[in-house]
Amino acid sequence: MDSKLDKVFEAIDEINAQDPNLEVCEGEKIPKELLYGQRMSAALTSFNEHANEELQIAARSQHIKRWAIHRSDYPMDRKGYLQWRTQLKMMHASIVEEIMKKHNYSEDKIKTVKDLLMKKGLKSNPDTQTLEDVICLVFLKFYIDDFAQGKDENKMISILQKTWGKMSENGHVAAQKLSLSPATSTLISKALSV
Repeated sequence: MDSKLDKVFEAIDEINAQDPNLEVCEGEKIPKELLYGQRMSAALTSFNEHANEELQIAARSQHIKRWAIHRSDYPMDRKGYLQWRTQLKMMHASIVEEIMKKHNYSEDKIKTVKDLLMKKGLKSNPDTQTLEDVICLVFLKFYIDDFAQGKDENKMISILQKTWGKMSENGHVAAQKLSLSPATSTLISKALSV
């Protein structure tokens, strides 16, 4: 019989399977956010095999239904970017709240997951920091090469420095063990030597 956590994962995956954006993984086209959520779960397990349920739910739902709010609907500057990110976090938290209520999670556990998704207590709450580490690790492992296409090297070095700054020491150790492309490895070396 599936646990409550399994059912929550199924509900998150069911929503993310509706993503019209597809990504090719091992020759198969998969809805982008479905794949991202599963990668987040796998990375969390690898990084912290004893993560509590709230952290596991936050990791899986980090990008739930992300395609519904378009970056292009906001000004294409830093302020617009931050507004877009805030709206996304609020939407993710709201959707997950409904899923968790449906599966009889306590108000406390629901609040904890919402706080994690809103990134409350970054650098002071170990679970928020773990979630941030996992987000950065998934970005470095799966997305940075495509993200870097067409971007200026100095811009990428700045982005990598910011990414590194968000991570804990444990996150740094895990990142250094990742199998990265030569181009990304070179960029990280340059970013960390500045």
